[in-house]
Amino acid sequence: MSGPISGAVTSADGTVLAFDSCGAGPAVVLVNGAFGDRAHPTLAGVAAALSPWFTVVNYDRRGRGGSGDTLPYAVEREVEDLAAVIGAAGGTAMVFGGSSGAALALEAAASGLGITRLAVWEPPYHVDDSAPPLPDDFAERLAALVDAGEWEEAVERFMVAAAQVPVEAVAAMRADPSWPYLKGVARTLAYEAAVLGPGNRLPGARLAAITRPVLVLSGERSPRWMAAAALAVAAAVPGARHRVLEEQAHAVTAEALVPELLEFFAR
Repeated sequence: MSGPISGAVTSADGTVLAFDSCGAGPAVVLVNGAFGDRAHPTLAGVAAALSPWFTVVNYDRRGRGGSGDTLPYAVEREVEDLAAVIGAAGGTAMVFGGSSGAALALEAAASGLGITRLAVWEPPYHVDDSAPPLPDDFAERLAALVDAGEWEEAVERFMVAAAQVPVEAVAAMRADPSWPYLKGVARTLAYEAAVLGPGNRLPGARLAAITRPVLVLSGERSPRWMAAAALAVAAAVPGARHRVLEEQAHAVTAEALVPELLEFFAR
């Protein structure tokens, strides 16, 4: 099987979105979460593994990789981005979204995009007191830090408050070769917070509007609040299924995802 073919598509507001496409068959679009782009090893691995059966499109969300970033930002623009990618894939597609990308994919499905089947990995909604508290204006605070030039502070604030990374671990990451990339996509962290909404609260009414088959996946070793969120999403989406992946935490591996996605998308 040949490697991925790179391409681009223009969203409704003129933003150019870069993508890689590989394989042949029904279309599957992959939606990354925070910090991820189409080069991220997890979704790149998922794309390669699914390509014998599907045409897999792995795209850079706006503000990352080879994609543009037209301002001002709005969640609706990201839904339009996904619509443009699905359009380039043929007009309808199955979709997989991870973490905050899962929340974006769920919103897109509720908006009526041409999503025929949707699988999501641990959308990080806060549904009980075990979740880390976030202010309702978290997106605005992150955006203000970036606008003030405090990009590293925005990355640290997001990692500590939203991803529960210890402060000491973030401090150590500043010396890692990946830090310049993380700092470079700092503006998009406000986008993730906007996608999840004030306080990351579960959008129950929106989820209840989804009419396509949905598979919700979570990890056996993930924090308790993420497991609770996955159960709540599955309960809110009519007819949704929930599966727990053994030995997996939030940083799930492609090897664990692929069997579940293959079974679900091949139906």
